[in-house]
Amino acid sequence: MIANLIAAADVDAARRLIEGNGLTFEPEFDDLVGVHEEGSLVAVGARAGRVLKMLAIAPAHRGGSLLGEITTALVSRGIEAGFDSLFVFTKPGFASSFEALNFTLLADQGQAVLLEFGNGLKRWLAAQSPLRHAGINGAVVVNCNPFSRGHRHLIETAARQVDHLYVFVVAEDRSAFPFAVRWRLVVDGVRDIANAVVLDTAQYQISAATFPTYFLKQDDPVARIQMELDLTLFASRIAPYFGIGRRFVGSEPHCALTRSYNETMHRLLPQHGIGVTEIPRLETTAGVISASRVRDLVARNEMAPLQDYLPASTLAYLLSEEAAPIRRQLQQATAIDGKPA
Repeated sequence: MIANLIAAADVDAARRLIEGNGLTFEPEFDDLVGVHEEGSLVAVGARAGRVLKMLAIAPAHRGGSLLGEITTALVSRGIEAGFDSLFVFTKPGFASSFEALNFTLLADQGQAVLLEFGNGLKRWLAAQSPLRHAGINGAVVVNCNPFSRGHRHLIETAARQVDHLYVFVVAEDRSAFPFAVRWRLVVDGVRDIANAVVLDTAQYQISAATFPTYFLKQDDPVARIQMELDLTLFASRIAPYFGIGRRFVGSEPHCALTRSYNETMHRLLPQHGIGVTEIPRLETTAGVISASRVRDLVARNEMAPLQDYLPASTLAYLLSEEAAPIRRQLQQATAIDGKPA
């Protein structure tokens, strides 16, 4: 029988079973469940948001129905929590076990695979069908935290090189500017670019926040694995649906992680027939335009220089009363730790 593992002793037993399977225990979860036999915990699994993780079976009990029981219980709890689709990241060797439980393989990076329960990607793509266009199509994936003149330059430059440019706005709400605000600022900021098609990424742009590392070895290059899985999903599932043959990205002179992502894009996407064009960043006399610099200025209440960094629509929003909570949040964060959120 599936049991909630809430008591400290049960959580400790779960940790021992997970680590005994050569996995890493990750304490952040919404559900932790297990199966006991003769007083011993023989199977365990957890859910964090829409991601299932830390599924482990005692060696003597593998090959039976326990993985299915644990996974089914976690899926049911995720659906009850309001998620219409759920994901599991695991090693490629376990993909078939989850496919037998009605999960669909979305991407295989070689060291990690992503599977989904609920056909969410299929439904999301079908909902975007009115946005499909024939022709030479390109794409940019942007967070826009917030939308700046740099983003505008990237999109405007890319749009001139294709028939249709898909502007994917990262939907995950873990930025200083909420998704609803970022979306609106992008739509307002590119309204006059006739061939720009703005849409969100739903949950199909993998983030560090949702990518669990419990099944990887300590010396595995986590960032590279995550980047490659993210780009494989884009190249194999999303780009073909929209007929995207080119991905555009801004150059990255400062952030090593973003620069590594660009390099991974150059290496991986051409293997799927997708070209990569890197567009030099827009600069002012004060240096490269970046959203982080904008947040820094807002955090320090230095609003006058923003006109060099922002299009009129974003500047008007940032100076408005509606944006006051975001200004206060950035300024309070800076007051506490000396740097903007």
